[in-house]
Amino acid sequence: MEITAITPQKKDKTRCNLYADGRFLCGMKLETVMRYRLKAGDAVTEAQLSRMQLESEKMSALDKALSFISLSMKTERQIREHLRRKGYLPDVCDHVVGKMREYGYLDDVAYARAYAESAGKKKGSRLIAAELRKKGVGEEAVEAALSSITGEAESARKVLEKYMRGKQADGNGLRKGYAYLISKGYDHDTAREVLRAYGETDED
Repeated sequence: MEITAITPQKKDKTRCNLYADGRFLCGMKLETVMRYRLKAGDAVTEAQLSRMQLESEKMSALDKALSFISLSMKTERQIREHLRRKGYLPDVCDHVVGKMREYGYLDDVAYARAYAESAGKKKGSRLIAAELRKKGVGEEAVEAALSSITGEAESARKVLEKYMRGKQADGNGLRKGYAYLISKGYDHDTAREVLRAYGETDED
């Protein structure tokens, strides 16, 4: 087939539209077009074009992934899910994840520790662990992150104090406070310990 035109895309100036025999053929990164010095009049085979387009898609997906993590760290699963939502194929996702590991942009162990340190100010270990697993973090990384959490009782005390503002510290109020701490991922012993600052609690 013969390339009859190469035009910039209106919404994304980093990509071009390729036309063959007067009909739209595919979109491609401008960088890829320039690398292969493609121009109108060039003859290309489907195999050559497929190889170029795969390269273009890998570059495009990597750009999307890097933009996605620009505001905050992400897990490997979050990167894969983001790229799949953008329509990239599994092989392209594998390539991007591999590159991001190589560049040091993906580290689930470091992510888990940072997340636990931040979330530990207002959540208990049980909830933090569940959230990390939902984000695709492996068990070893989750356990390492939980072991780094300190001052959980103090965190629970502050959470309870905030919850109890304007509420009566009677039996009913304390039971609700206890349930609230449990919902925030604190264990039963920690919840009972901090409730003693507000009054007696039933063992149940």
